[in-house]
Parts: sequence; C-alpha cells; structure tokens
Amino acid sequence: MEAPEDVSVREQLFHDRVRETIICVLLFICLYIVSYLVITHYKKNAEFTIDNSEDATVNKIALWLCTFTLSVSVGAVLLLPLSILSNEVLLSFPQSYYMQWLNGSLIHGLWNIVFLFSNLSLVFLLPFAYFFTESEGFAGSKKGVMARLYETAVVLFLLTLLVLGMVWVASAILDDNMARQSLYDLWEYYLPYLYSCISLFGVLLLLLCTPLGLSRMFSVTGRLLVKPRLLEDLDETMSCAEFEEASLSRNLTSGTSLWINVNAEVLRNRFLNIQARRIALEIRKRASPWQRNLGYPLAMLLLLAVTVVCVLIVCYHVVELLFDDTAMPRGMEDPLLGAASFSMFGSLGAAVQVILILYLMISSVVGFYSSPLFTGLRPRAQDTTLTQIIGNCVSLLVLSSALPVFSRTLGITRFDLLGDFGRFNWLGNFHIVFLYNILFAGLTSACLINTLTWTVQRELIRAFGLHKLPSTVSRSTIPLRLLLANGLSKIQ
Repeated sequence: MEAPEDVSVREQLFHDRVRETIICVLLFICLYIVSYLVITHYKKNAEFTIDNSEDATVNKIALWLCTFTLSVSVGAVLLLPLSILSNEVLLSFPQSYYMQWLNGSLIHGLWNIVFLFSNLSLVFLLPFAYFFTESEGFAGSKKGVMARLYETAVVLFLLTLLVLGMVWVASAILDDNMARQSLYDLWEYYLPYLYSCISLFGVLLLLLCTPLGLSRMFSVTGRLLVKPRLLEDLDETMSCAEFEEASLSRNLTSGTSLWINVNAEVLRNRFLNIQARRIALEIRKRASPWQRNLGYPLAMLLLLAVTVVCVLIVCYHVVELLFDDTAMPRGMEDPLLGAASFSMFGSLGAAVQVILILYLMISSVVGFYSSPLFTGLRPRAQDTTLTQIIGNCVSLLVLSSALPVFSRTLGITRFDLLGDFGRFNWLGNFHIVFLYNILFAGLTSACLINTLTWTVQRELIRAFGLHKLPSTVSRSTIPLRLLLANGLSKIQ
C-alpha cells in the first residue's frame, strides 16, 4: 500500500512542477511581447535597415537581449503586486477548485526566476550586448559575426575577472575570514554579494529619484490634462497665437522678415512652437466644462492624496522601527499564502499597497528621466539609438529589481522578501534602514512643499497676466496689493 501512495505523491509533485513551469513560460512570453512592442516603438529604424547584413544581425541580437532584459524588469516590478493580490485571492476563495494553481510554490518560483534572470542580465547579457555592438573583430582575423563574437567573449571574460576581483577585495576589506573561506564559492557567495551591492545602489538611486518623481508627477499630469480657466481670457490668448502663427508663416513663405533678416531655422522652430501652443489652446477650448473644471482638480487632489499617504506610511514605519523588531525587512523561505492578510485593513489595504507600489515605481522612472544626470538617456519615439536602449534597459533593471526591497524597507507592505531577495547583507542593519526611512520622508516632504508653493505662485502670476511683464521687472518684488487689484479688475 505504501508504493502506490509514494507514486501518487511523486506524480502530484511532477504535475505541480509542470503546471508552474507552463504558467511561468506563458507569463514571460506575454511580458516579452509587450517589451518588444515598447522597444520597437522607440528604436531607431535606420540601425536595422542598413545594407551591411553583419551589422544588422548584430543589432538584432542585441535588441533581443534588451527585450529579454526589459521583460525581466517588468516582471520584477510585478513581483510584489502579484504576491499581495495572490494572497488576497486565496483568502477570499480558500476552497475554490479554479484557484488551486495559485500557491506559495508558484510565487516563490517567480521570485527565484526574476532574481536569477536579473543577475544574468546585469552581469552577462547587457554587457555582452554592448560589447557585441561595439566590437569589430581582432586585428588580422577574418571579418564576420563570429569574429565579433570571439572578441566580445574575450572582453566579457576579462571584465568578469575584473569585477570578481573587485568584489573579492571589497569582501576582504569587510570580512577577511569570510573572503578566504569563499574564495572558490562563486555561485553561493560572489554573485549574491555582487547583486547585493547592485541592489543597494538601486535602492539609493530610488531614494534620489522617487522624491523628485513624486514632485514632477504633478507637472507631468498637468500637461496631459486640460487646465481650468482661472481668470484667463482664452479667446484673446488664442487670437494672439493665431496672429503670431500667421505672421511667422508669411515670413517663412517669403523668406524674409518685415524688419530684420532672421535665421530661417530659428524662425521655423519658433513657428513650430507657436503652432503647438495654438493646438493646445484649441484642445482646451473644445474641452467640456466637466473635463476642464473637474478633471484637472480631481487628478491633482488624487496625486496629492496618494503622495501624502506614502509619506504618512513611511513616518508610521519610522516610529514602528523603534518599538517593533518585526518591522525590519527580512526574508522568508516558505510563503504562507492565504493564511492572513498583509494589511490591517484587509483587502482594501492590500489594494492600496499595490497602488502605492506601482505609483512609486512610476514616480521613480519620472524622477530618473527628469534628473539632469540622466536626461541624455531619455528615449525618443523612432529616434533612440541601440546604445541608448541598452543604457535604458540597465537603468530600468536596476530600479525595478530594487523595488521589492525599496517597498519593504519603507514599510509600504509587510510582505517579506522571498528567495535571495532577503539575503542582502545590509537589510539587517537597523541604522541603515532607519536613516533610509528618515531621508525618504524628509526629501519627499521638501520636494512636495516646494512643488506646491511654486505651482500656486506660477498659476497666480499667469492668471493675473503678470507673466507678460518684461524680464527686467522682478516678479518677487510685486506687492500683494497689485496682485489682488489686477485679479479683481479681471473678475469685474
């Protein structure tokens, strides 16, 4: 009787493993298709339609590697949201036959796969893609794809030795005994240690980019929505724009200006700017009163509410760190999904956690591309070179792979880190975690206050028409009486 039971257990384990593999493959295929469509939208087509078939082949291989990396980045972003939602689904339908495929083993496997592919992409695939596009083959060798492949393999091997040597030196400085014991332990020590350093860099990058992105989200959303007419004569502004556009159009057609000779390129750029402004004014004029007067304020209030909730959660987590040891981020090996909710507010709190995690990721990407250091990497539709695509994939992978650690460190969620994500050496350091929470709350509050004050001042100046003053007049010296008088006269 024991043999059939043993066979049935092994069959069940086999079927569970096959089912998890099929689900992971289908999920990765979907992410790969979405990533390929995104990269195709931004890539520069001239690099893939060249006459040289060798360069075209190399660029296609590099593009496939970038697409793989971007799909891994999206998977890293979805790790925590999928885990939290899976737990709530199992809590709501504990005995459902159709939810038996959703279990802790599947979620744990997804975390391990994302960790493995993140290491693989950062350490091997993306450096290989960059060196492969820049290689030309060794001097004296026969030109071709294989020659460039040999050169790339040699350069990547030397780079790997250099990086591993630097990691060993760093580990020896921190702990000499551990470095000696793990000299030949590449897989169990050096790669996780290297990824721990990269994750720490990604978390620090999120600390700088996320507060900036949270403040920039207001201006980004404002450009996508129609603003209300606050003491503004839209018809007069539109008439001025149409008159200026017609004047510039006549000057471009005739080739000369009425008064002075102007550079044609400067004149054309000015004409395009005025035309874009006129189109934006037309959109604002055609917008319905509900869209104009209700949509924009509600969107701004929603962004403000979500940002304030993030800051309050982090402040609460700072207090919690002082009195509760379980508030520290840690890893867990066996996720007990469906046992209890990870939020004290139940399913509603879990949904808020998912929204906050995705909002923080979007804000970090906005802040990253808004930073003066990384504006050169900002992708442009149909005009992004392959080197820029590789740089963007590296940046997004660093940010997204650090997102689970970032969210757990700030206390956005109580879902502990699974697999190797919880093995980072610095996660158990109370001073690092506490200082990180304090810095995030302080930077976010400062950026938010600065953005709100400058936004209100800018809108008041524009509404009262004071933005038309000559540049020699300092707007900061304008008395409040003049602002009120100008505003009251416009209302009347």
